[in-house]
Amino acid sequence: MSSGPAGQVTRSFSSPHRETTPRTSARRFLRTVDGVTIDAAYDPGERPGGDLAFILAHGFTGDLDRPHVRRAAGVLGRRAAVVTFSFRGHGASGGRSTVGDREVRDLAAAVAWARELGHTRIVTVGFSMGGSVVLRHAALYGKTGSGSGLAEAAGPEYAGTRTDAVVSVSSPARWYYRGTAPMRRLHWLVTRPEGRIVGRLGLRTRIHHREWDPVPASPAECVPYIAPTPLLVVHGDRDGYFPVDHPRMLAEASGGHAELWLEHGMGHAENAAPDDLLARIGDWAVAHAG
Repeated sequence: MSSGPAGQVTRSFSSPHRETTPRTSARRFLRTVDGVTIDAAYDPGERPGGDLAFILAHGFTGDLDRPHVRRAAGVLGRRAAVVTFSFRGHGASGGRSTVGDREVRDLAAAVAWARELGHTRIVTVGFSMGGSVVLRHAALYGKTGSGSGLAEAAGPEYAGTRTDAVVSVSSPARWYYRGTAPMRRLHWLVTRPEGRIVGRLGLRTRIHHREWDPVPASPAECVPYIAPTPLLVVHGDRDGYFPVDHPRMLAEASGGHAELWLEHGMGHAENAAPDDLLARIGDWAVAHAG
């Protein structure tokens, strides 16, 4: 994987030491355990000084500056601080996208930054690809370390980046799904050289050419390892990418631990999530994050 940023680095990297300065808006590059630079932003929200922070994980081809990401961050920011970031291969972040595999390290870096800023309660909120990443992160870096039962191991580097509640919106339950036209187009984008050119030039997304090896645990395989961390699964009944059997599979895999919201008339991910839904997600998180 490439470790260099897209463009010149002009902001500081995160420090391993807890920051003692007042929490104010900030933007900087973080560095993941595998050396990728991640563009990240911090907003103290409308209630600065609180112990809760949201970490917002965008969908594939998004980045922290996209209008729909900023809108979601603004709604959640009415309740707590918000960290937004661009996954590897997206926006100004370095590296190349692995479409949900190594992105768990990007999320862990963002969680670590929020904890360095003094936030003791962390809620990860992910959309689409980001929804799958927050599930994998919670399983691998959970409160109890129960993710050690997965075939993949988290490693010790981010053992302190656990989350206190998880919200997964519009996530797939299983990999390699091609049952809808948008997902067939996405697979062409990711797997074909000409598709990756379109991704780089047209969508500002740099996609890695290598296939997964090994294949990471699927979201449905990860969900059983998230408990006792509170988990909310949100999905629209008009999602054009993943039909409702995906969220139902996730809820079933949780063994009754996850709360499932099937939203009437909602489409896919951040663009389709209305402000009132984002507000309800924020309220759920405040109530369940310890």
